[in-house]
This record gives sequence, structure tokens and C-alpha cells, in this order.
Amino acid sequence: MSLPKINPTETEAWKALETHFQEMKELEMQDVFEKDANRANQFKITWQDFYIDYSKNRITDETLSLLLKLAVEVKLNDAIKQQFSGEKINETEDRAALHTALRDFENLKPEVKTTLQKMESFSEEIINGSHKGFTGKAITDVVNIGIGGSHLGPEMVTEALQFYRNHLKIHFIANIDGDGIAEILNGLNPETTLFIIVSKSFTTQETIANAMLVKDWFLKKGKNEAIQKHFVAVSANVDGAEDFGISKENIFPMQDWVGGRFSLWSSVGLSICCAIGFKNFEALLKGAFEMDNHFKNEDFAKNIPVILALLSIWYNNFFKAESEAVVAYSQYLHKLVPYLQQAIMESNGKSVDRNGKKIDYQTGTIVWGNVGSNSQHAYFQLLHQGTKLIPTDFIGFSESLHGNIENHSILMANFFAQTEALWEGTHHKHVENSFKSFEGYKPTNTILIKKLSPKNLGSLIALYEHKLFVQGIIWNIFSFDQWGVELGKTVAKGTLKAIEHRNLLAIENRSTANLMEFFFKK
Repeated sequence: MSLPKINPTETEAWKALETHFQEMKELEMQDVFEKDANRANQFKITWQDFYIDYSKNRITDETLSLLLKLAVEVKLNDAIKQQFSGEKINETEDRAALHTALRDFENLKPEVKTTLQKMESFSEEIINGSHKGFTGKAITDVVNIGIGGSHLGPEMVTEALQFYRNHLKIHFIANIDGDGIAEILNGLNPETTLFIIVSKSFTTQETIANAMLVKDWFLKKGKNEAIQKHFVAVSANVDGAEDFGISKENIFPMQDWVGGRFSLWSSVGLSICCAIGFKNFEALLKGAFEMDNHFKNEDFAKNIPVILALLSIWYNNFFKAESEAVVAYSQYLHKLVPYLQQAIMESNGKSVDRNGKKIDYQTGTIVWGNVGSNSQHAYFQLLHQGTKLIPTDFIGFSESLHGNIENHSILMANFFAQTEALWEGTHHKHVENSFKSFEGYKPTNTILIKKLSPKNLGSLIALYEHKLFVQGIIWNIFSFDQWGVELGKTVAKGTLKAIEHRNLLAIENRSTANLMEFFFKK
């Protein structure tokens, strides 16, 4: 059975939301908390270590009711069941989108269980030093070579969970920029370095080019047979990895039904296992699994991913707010936004619906942001007084991992104050002039988590995965393909040949030809 193919703008709920929006956009929301003493309790969700406050949004009971009706009308519940049951909801590629199966501890697939056991065994050997390099020395550095989902997820998680890291140093090579690679290699010893090449096809241009560059660097000191001690692969292409010189036992499989940007839960997470140990990686998976259960079983009115997705739809499609910010009040999460940018914008940046028709409404929110409180001294000016409406997610933690109570108190004071200031503005306050006036009513969602742990991080990542899924269902698009990415790769192959042969005649676009002509002038 295929996903529902319902144009959201033709639903009764959408039409009602359009009428409701005309009323809401002119509605003064001053003193809503004073007028409704229960608002803060009504628009909140508590779940495990999470407290979600969405009361500082431009919504009323009616808004939420209509948004929930929209979710029902587009048959969101059926879509959720289809995803979790393994149906081929990625129809344009004839594949399932079953990354949740990688963390389904109630019913782990045999191949998933086998891979996890292999990851556990291998990572433990690297961590405890029993795996030796070609000169008999233990591994000290692990380098993940991949791009896109093969890089962003593992890097984000290892950075986020630095507190739980062991003695191993973890590095990431993604960009094809040889200068950047050289800087990483300059600090490494080939005798004590493990390289993990991550590519489902083992043909990804950037990844394989980088892997070959690294291999050449390695072979200046090690021999060909030493490759088997220092290179492993995460790939579905066993033959390609073996041709590179990697032994079969050091190839970790990837499933066809796992998309790249949702793959950190798979063998792609091998570098994570090496960085924080398998038990912590398992806790990450279990946190995601628990959010999966919440998402598929909880009533929509108390369902965190559903509510956050509906609010995003409300602002994107009715207020015409094309972007949303994510600000995490933890330096550990400084890689979260780049990760979410790929996950969300690659998934939902689509202009053709599931019926194959051109879309005439907005899809795909632009996601941006950074960490607090740094952001307050940068783009928060735009949030507070700019002309653009930018809904913002605030993510914070009750506990400091290192116990720096004074600093954490200041950090969290800003965390709480900013959402209040964005909402309240300067109403009922004397301001000297219009330049110091703040409109207020800037929408925010506050995600307060007790502690940054592997388990809670897993839940947080899964929350956003499910949020983008809900958005995609409502927008009637396929969230699990990425044909736009593929087009750029195809064009790059032609321009590379032109560069290699210095042949401008092969370039049809005059602008590109002019640029390359300048490029050739060294």
C-alpha cells in the first residue's frame, strides 16, 4: 500500500485554517497568560526527561484543534503505521524507510543484531588496544571518511557526547578539499591510526577520492598488506571495498532500507562506538527507540514530534515564515544544526507532490541557528526586532555535566529569559524611543531536558526525524529521496572531465565556461 496522496490545501481543515489565520493575524495576544491562567499548562508536554513548552506560540485552542484535524485528514496515522511496518514508502526509489528498525529493541532484525554484535566486538578491540597496527602499536586515532549522512551524524554525536568519550581521538574527513585533509593527516601517525571509509555504494566521488588520497599517504610508510590492519569499510559494496584492499571481515554492511541522513544508527555509527564505547552507543539507540514508541503510540494532542511539526506547518504555510531557528544552550551541541539542516532540508526540499504534480504551496523550512548564548550576541537582534517572523526552538539542559553551577545558572538564566523577552517584547514597559521598542509575540518552543546523555540525545534526534516525517506527510511529498543532490553530482562529473582535459568546449553554459577560463589562468 502506498502513502496517502492528499493535497493538504484541499482538506476541510486547511480551508478552516485559512479562515482562522485571517482572524489570528490581527489578533492582539497581549496578556494571554494573564487572561488564561491555564495556558502554560495546556500547551506543554512532559515525557520522561523532556519538558516541552509551546505556550509561547501564536495559537489558541481553535488553532491547535484545526491543526490536529489536518493531521487526521491527511491520514497521518496510516502513514506512521506504514513507515514502521516497513512498507516501501520511499516510492521513487522503491525502498522502505526503515531506519527505526535499527533501534527496535522489541524486534531486532537478525541482520541488525549481527551487525551490532560485530560493531561491539570491533570497537572494543580498538578501545582496549588488542587490535594492533602494522608495527604492533595500539590504535590512538580513528578517522571517519565519508560525506553527507556518512559524516554529519557521526560527527554531531561524537561532538555532543564528548563528556562520555574515551582516550581515542576521533577525526572526520568529508570535504574534498585536499588542504583540509592535509591538515588532519599532518597530525597523525600511520602506525596508530584507523580509517573508517563510509560509503553505501563505495563509489561516492568525494569519499573515494579522499580515501585514495589517505591510502597514498598511508602507503608511504606502510605496505599494502598493512591496509587490512588500518582500514575498514561501512558499505553495501563488498567487492568495491575488497578491491580497495580491505579484508572481508572488516567490512560492515549497510541496509538498502536506510537512507544516508538517517544512518547514524547503523554501522555508519562505528566511529561513534569507537568514541564513546558500545554501551553508550546502545543507550543512544534505546533513547531513539523510546521516542519511536512515543511517536507511533501517543495521541496526536500529546505527541511531541506531531505537535512541533504542526506548529511548523502553521507558521510556514499560513504566516509565510520560511525559516526556523534552532538554538541549543550547550556547546556540546554545536554540530546539531548542520546535522538538522541536512536531515530536514534534504528530506523536505521538494516541489513535486506524491501525485507527481507541481506544488503551489510552500514546503521545506529553512533551518539555521547555533548555540546559545553565543547566538544572543549575533543574530538574535533579527529575532527580536527584525521584520521577519522566525519561529525558534530553544534546547537546554537542567544539569551541567561538569558541575559548573555558577556558569550553568547564567547560561540557563539567558535560556529562560530569551523566550520570555521574544514573546513579551516591551509591552507595559516604558521605552525611551521607538528604536528600543520590541513588538513581541515571537514564537518559540522550549525543549528542556534534564541532562545531556546518550539516551536523551538519541531521543532528541529521533524527535526531529519524526517531526520532518510528519511535515512531509502533510505536504504530500516524498521525504526520503534526494534527486536534487544527485543532479549536482551528475553535472560535476562532466565539469571534472573538462578540467582534467582543460577543454572549455565541453562546457555548454557560457557563465560556467568563463569561470573555468579564469580558473585555468594560474
